[in-house]
Amino acid sequence: MSEEHLDRALAEEFSGHGDVIHKLKLENSHFAKLLHQNHELWAEIHNIQTNVTPSSDEILEVLEKKRLLILDEIGAIIKAAE
Repeated sequence: MSEEHLDRALAEEFSGHGDVIHKLKLENSHFAKLLHQNHELWAEIHNIQTNVTPSSDEILEVLEKKRLLILDEIGAIIKAAE
């Protein structure tokens, strides 16, 4: 999944906040870094789930928890920006 497509998926997850996400991505380097980290983790998780990358359930769980923490922080930044 391209980073642009993932941004659209985030906009769907944070429905109604697409403009805020776009603005923060351009103006807030920490937010942009979180989006990049989210994309990297999503790709890694996807590769494990589709058996492209061999891994254990424990590693997958750790990666999913990291991604949830990042999504929580992204959500908090979006909420604070409104």
